[in-house]
Amino acid sequence: MKSHRARSPQTHPVFCTIVPPHLLDQVSIHGDDLFSRPARRTLELDATQRTRRQITTVRNGLLAAARSAADVDPAERKPQRTIYDAEHTQQLPGTKVREEGAAPSQDASVNRAYAALGATFELYLSVYDRWSIDGAGLPLTASVHYGEEYNNAFWDGEQMVFGDGDGEVFRDFTLPVDVIGHELTHGVTQYTANLEYLGQSGALNESVSDVFGSLIKQHSLGQSTQEADWLIGSGLFTDQVEGEALRSMKAPGTAYDDDVLGKDPQPATMDDYVNTSSDNGGVHINSGIPNHAFYKLAVDLGGNAWERAGQIWYDTLTGGTLKADTDFAAFAKATAEAAKSRYGDGSDELEAVRKCWSEVGVEGA
Repeated sequence: MKSHRARSPQTHPVFCTIVPPHLLDQVSIHGDDLFSRPARRTLELDATQRTRRQITTVRNGLLAAARSAADVDPAERKPQRTIYDAEHTQQLPGTKVREEGAAPSQDASVNRAYAALGATFELYLSVYDRWSIDGAGLPLTASVHYGEEYNNAFWDGEQMVFGDGDGEVFRDFTLPVDVIGHELTHGVTQYTANLEYLGQSGALNESVSDVFGSLIKQHSLGQSTQEADWLIGSGLFTDQVEGEALRSMKAPGTAYDDDVLGKDPQPATMDDYVNTSSDNGGVHINSGIPNHAFYKLAVDLGGNAWERAGQIWYDTLTGGTLKADTDFAAFAKATAEAAKSRYGDGSDELEAVRKCWSEVGVEGA
């Protein structure tokens, strides 16, 4: 139904992190240096990596565009994972510590990264017939133990990078599988719709990563829509934090409420849409609206969210109809068209798509 040929991702190179800048900004101004110092250092490293990201994307895109999944026997479409240890430096990728098929490491961070790369690869291949994140077998590379007390994880256009956290606010970033799935899905978006990382298209970019990050977790755990927690980054905060996750798709705005972090600012509907110039126009904030729409769709359809609900979102992302600056209304319309194309006019799936967008105040579906 859809072509899986890799699409060049050079147009809108971005640097995408799991922890939003507004949250780190809040921690960085805390009076206790124990909290603020790691946050300031993380923001500085993120700024450096953002510059590096602009440079590396073109080379990566040209390599991917030269390959096609159609040229490879399906039986040979296997993951190619390599994990490196940055050894608390900022030099990437670092020292190779585990590669595809090798025995587990004594380092739990290495093994968690390896397993989560595999879980992400497995969902995209077995459910959506996508061979790695570029659709053409791109090797999956990750570096653990990046920097000192680095409070983030990111996809830089070529690989995944994980910090260990500061131990005060954040734990090791390899702990939640959905964090890894989220960041790798930025790569899928990079090679498909290539949504501009600004305003509503940027919020959609973030939301798509949350959606598939959650689906990767649910798929790996065998959870139904009712069993899933619909949290992004659950277990990432230490016990000192008053919060359960970075974001909640089920109830945006309720993930945390803490003296150091502040309160989760995500809206659930367009009534509370946040107009801001920070965070590229609130890409990590307003993503709560399409997140909540997907949650409503998945629960309405029931069963396993990666099946019908996830298929509609995947078809939308990869169908070639989205513009780089697609807004919420245009994305909603595209999801309705995807549901109609796959399941038929008048189908339960199409009606559920229209309903979920209406309930969060987005017109167009």
